[in-house]
Amino acid sequence: MTIRWGASPIAWANDDMPELGDDTTLDQLLTDVRKIGFDGVELGNKFPRDPVLLKPIMKRYSLDIIGGWYGSSLLTREAEAEIAALQPHLALLKAMGSTVFILAETSNAVHGDRASHLDKHPTLQTEEWPQFGERLNRVAHYVTDNGLRFAYHHHLGTVVETQDELEQFFAHTDDHVGLVLDTGHAIYGGIDPIAVIRHWSERVAHVHCKDVRSKRYRAYLTNGMSFLDGVMGGMFTTPGDGDYDYAPFLMELAGMDYSGWIVIEAEQDPAIANPRDYSQLGLDTLKSLARTSGLI
Repeated sequence: MTIRWGASPIAWANDDMPELGDDTTLDQLLTDVRKIGFDGVELGNKFPRDPVLLKPIMKRYSLDIIGGWYGSSLLTREAEAEIAALQPHLALLKAMGSTVFILAETSNAVHGDRASHLDKHPTLQTEEWPQFGERLNRVAHYVTDNGLRFAYHHHLGTVVETQDELEQFFAHTDDHVGLVLDTGHAIYGGIDPIAVIRHWSERVAHVHCKDVRSKRYRAYLTNGMSFLDGVMGGMFTTPGDGDYDYAPFLMELAGMDYSGWIVIEAEQDPAIANPRDYSQLGLDTLKSLARTSGLI
């Protein structure tokens, strides 16, 4: 097994709410990521999208670009149109030597809408899944033919949020359509991360580890608050600071012989939750458990 440890820049600067971490510089972000001990970082809003500019920056910090969020519109356009639209992002990832292409369907997503509620998300009718799956298949084929792992990101506020929707996703896509297994989004979506590994290990292409504060989530859910309200209020945190027991999860990753990136993520307000301190806690926690489980 080859495990590489990555950071999500969202702890320092939030893409959905740019006011969170707006005054954080890319130098500060990458300095923290390197000093904490990560091997790489995903893309975020502080990063230039020109490899001519980005390559020397990443070389200076001895960090790899893991990949980065790409929002698709496969419910509203054909796969060929999506493939054309993703070309700049794919070209950047290839130029940076990235190994994973992360995609989520965002054409009707509500997670970025402060007026939305945590108990509401877009859904697909039964007859809509085959077309969505076929379009995902074609886009994933194209990405894998270009040498990257394709990893679909299930996410609160999108059409793949719940256990039933994840099962529909697997049923209507082929094995080359991988998954970003995100512990935080899984738990709040009613999905057991360990069960995903046990039943669909061949699909797990990328791992995001964020911890949960379930009591806060339930309060926001009961009060009709939005996903972004929950982020602001700390319903997510890093491993070692929340409710989820990561030891069995890492044992399952070891059991499936997982190789690839494990990205530590915490969508929080950096003014309240110091990103360097929390990310250090997350990395230290998971590395210790990974050694115990035999993952590393």
